[in-house]
Amino acid sequence: MVGLRDQAPGVAGANPFGLITGAACSGAGIDPIASIAMSILVYAGASQLVAIQLIAQEAPGMLVVLAVLLVNLRIVMYSAAVAPYFANLPLRWKFPIAYFLTDHSFALTLARFRENDGIQYKHWYFMGAGTILWLGWQVSVVAGVYVGARVPADWSLDFTIPLIFIALVMPALRTTSQRLAAMAAAVISIFTAGMPLKAGLMVAAIAGVATGMLSEGKRK
Repeated sequence: MVGLRDQAPGVAGANPFGLITGAACSGAGIDPIASIAMSILVYAGASQLVAIQLIAQEAPGMLVVLAVLLVNLRIVMYSAAVAPYFANLPLRWKFPIAYFLTDHSFALTLARFRENDGIQYKHWYFMGAGTILWLGWQVSVVAGVYVGARVPADWSLDFTIPLIFIALVMPALRTTSQRLAAMAAAVISIFTAGMPLKAGLMVAAIAGVATGMLSEGKRK
């Protein structure tokens, strides 16, 4: 229940993102059932948007899969960060935790675990946070599929997406190394924004990690 309560504000922040994703599916001419199924199976907003854009351009299926995997590589880094907290759990817990691991759930739970490492039943906390976020996301995507395309373009709901991620990242930047890593990733992302398959996202992430590691190394 604590995880569910802590994640509730994040659900409201993610709803416009889900609405945009659902509307994008509708605008691309994707069948509503297929759109909802993709949201459930992929469950990754940025990857879903990339896939939708490529499908709308009639890109080959393998290219769509490759692009989704490339954008989702950041989840590997998230997994490495939270793995120590769930290392002793059986596979029946690790699989659902892996499925629910998103930007929002990662940012909330990692910050909470670092603040209070004495939290018992961390897997239940994570699942509470992940479940309410998943439900909110799916509802907003369904709404976007069926009514989101009718939202006036001048509302600029897509502008909420970067704001959501900024709100997630900023509270987590507590050390000099973390701030330098974020700055490096931000700068690199600007210069690599035009790379195909959204590869600039991964390049920026790698640059940020490398910068943070170099900074930490110099401090020791």
